[in-house]
Amino acid sequence: MAYIERAISDVLKARVQSSKCTLVVGARQVGKSTLIQHEFTEYHRTNFDDQLTRLQAKEEPKLFFLNNPCPLIIDEVQKEGTVLEEIKQIVDNSQKRGQFILTGSAKLELMKGVSESLAGRVSICELCGLSLREIYHVPFNEHFIPTEQYIGKREQELKPYDDIWEIIHKGSYPELYDVDRDWQDFYSSYVATYLERDINELISADSLTFTKFLTAVAARTGEMLNYANIASEIGVSEPTVKNWISILKRTGIVYILQPYSASALNRAIKTPKIYFRDTGLACYLTKWLTADALKNSAV
Repeated sequence: MAYIERAISDVLKARVQSSKCTLVVGARQVGKSTLIQHEFTEYHRTNFDDQLTRLQAKEEPKLFFLNNPCPLIIDEVQKEGTVLEEIKQIVDNSQKRGQFILTGSAKLELMKGVSESLAGRVSICELCGLSLREIYHVPFNEHFIPTEQYIGKREQELKPYDDIWEIIHKGSYPELYDVDRDWQDFYSSYVATYLERDINELISADSLTFTKFLTAVAARTGEMLNYANIASEIGVSEPTVKNWISILKRTGIVYILQPYSASALNRAIKTPKIYFRDTGLACYLTKWLTADALKNSAV
């Protein structure tokens, strides 16, 4: 299948041209590497998923950057955050723009390193899964504004979403639209690799308990976030659930929607809602195995 044009492409290219360093964050498999490789073919590229590459970057940073000259793409940069100090020195010694494009999938640790080392030097973009416009190749790419002019322009690009339940069930990860990948195989592998690669270093519980927690949260997507209710269901403490929710949030799995209010005090007091960013992952975890089952379910 041909490359799916991403809505963020123009914004990302403008950021790269105007910034010394650009950081693209997002959950695993949302298409960060594919997007960057497609849009910036002239860049050199390295990946910190490779342990030998990380080792050289940590122990011999000068040699690492001699072997990997600018302009450079570094994938999964959060795995070796010490390299950010060396990047800072390189960009400070040059007035060139677009020297580095970094990607990462663990936002909290990465943002901490970026704020300490690259403050004022980096532009940050967040990439999510495919939107309906991207899936259906709708070129219209403007933010919603409740005006007749906006609605008139939008109506010129309307397409019927006849199989909307299929799309909701399938989810938004690009690989499911790129090849004829078995849905259940993709999500079972995604959960396994997510637990093994992103979560093992952040939690002290066994993977079975954490998978049970994932299922409990997925069953509550779109609902009020009740930590005590989740804790009692899976048999762990409420502070543990709060910590694990934080992990899901910073690895791009869930989104916490704070209540709207003109009063800051009301926003702080009222209960937020929790949403899975990918509907297909929520369906897999809650065992809605077909689009028809989802369509006729209580959710």
